[in-house]
Amino acid sequence: MSSHARRPMDPEPTSGTGSTPGLERRAEEESLGSLMSNVSSDLSTLIRQEIALAKAELSETAKNAGKGAGMLGGAGVAGHFVLLFLSVALWAALGATAIGSAWSAVIVAAIWAIIAAVLAVLGKKNFDQAEGAPQTAETLKEIPDALTPSKETR
Repeated sequence: MSSHARRPMDPEPTSGTGSTPGLERRAEEESLGSLMSNVSSDLSTLIRQEIALAKAELSETAKNAGKGAGMLGGAGVAGHFVLLFLSVALWAALGATAIGSAWSAVIVAAIWAIIAAVLAVLGKKNFDQAEGAPQTAETLKEIPDALTPSKETR
């Protein structure tokens, strides 16, 4: 078969008149069963491609959600440190310090509160980047249009 030979599935080139004599001839020559087989095969290929696209998009979404969960987990640990250092600061406040026992506890707690806030903001940012599967949703909307005959073929 030469490189310029046509495959059976390729439509014939059309003239500038908008008609498709090659497709009409093919429809007359091929059996309904053969045409339905081709449609079924094409539909199976389309569905497989949509599933592959969904897997790729959901994998990326899961990765971003995992990062967000890790950041929020870090924020939770930092929150626990706030309680820990508040307790330690309170314990140290029982002794006399140069800045006073109450202020030393507030300073340590404020530092850990800032760390927790930064981790929480970063974690939320990663969660917000998780988009789902927008390409898959868009192409799935196009499938009914692909199965509906065009006005030219009616």
